[in-house]
Amino acid sequence: MTEATGTTEAVEADRALKTGHRKMWALGDYSAVAAELIPDLGATLVEACGVRSGRRVLDIAAGTGNAAIPAALAGAEVVASDLTPELMDAGRKLAVERGAEVEWREANAEALPFTDGEFDTVMSCLGVMFAPHHQAAADELVRVCGPGGTIGLISWTPEGFVGQMFAAMKPYAPKPPPGAQPPPLWGQEAHVRELLGDRVTDMEARRQTVRIGRFDEPDAFREYFKANYGPTVATYRNIADDAGKVAALDRDLDDLALRHADASGSTALDWEYLLVTARRSA
Repeated sequence: MTEATGTTEAVEADRALKTGHRKMWALGDYSAVAAELIPDLGATLVEACGVRSGRRVLDIAAGTGNAAIPAALAGAEVVASDLTPELMDAGRKLAVERGAEVEWREANAEALPFTDGEFDTVMSCLGVMFAPHHQAAADELVRVCGPGGTIGLISWTPEGFVGQMFAAMKPYAPKPPPGAQPPPLWGQEAHVRELLGDRVTDMEARRQTVRIGRFDEPDAFREYFKANYGPTVATYRNIADDAGKVAALDRDLDDLALRHADASGSTALDWEYLLVTARRSA
């Protein structure tokens, strides 16, 4: 095999992988998940990044604009980039409804179409963590941030509820391609420090939780995610022809919710995430 052939095959494999990711996040209704379960997380990140009027901000893997819209409402000039056009279409409608001016750009987090140092703030709320090649994504978010600029991230932790949900789904999901890394690794401080390296200073990382009180019963949580959350929809589709596996995954997700139930038996859930802010080195 020649080097050129290998390169071509690698490019095609990556294109297929990104196409799969795009299709996965278009499944269900992530706009509902963001609006109904975690509506304040984007604003939490915007505040932590100190976004203000006059700043040029890039929201990577912005989804429906959970962070991009609050940043625009704070007066910043905001570009929201995402791999999935369907999510951006929903985000555009939300931005108009809330009176926020946001520029939407389709973009791969691992190969951003922006110049070096173009932004004062580069952030991602539960987005860049799903790019399969972590170092490539980290290199890009650092590259497009100007010297002295702010990098801000919110990612689910491996030990938290959502990280455990991904662990529960893993045996039933399609096998990840070679080189792809688990998204919740971005929720480990040591991993993020290694990814960013000495290209940033003043990095701060703290674990926080968001309270989810929507679900009265474990099966309500499970059915909501089966209908609305792309990765869960895709996992169930992968095993749709095996009733035994479907039932087993139902049980595993119900057990997960029960383990996180409070003393009253309610399935109000505390979802843990890692909030990271850092300065781009001069």
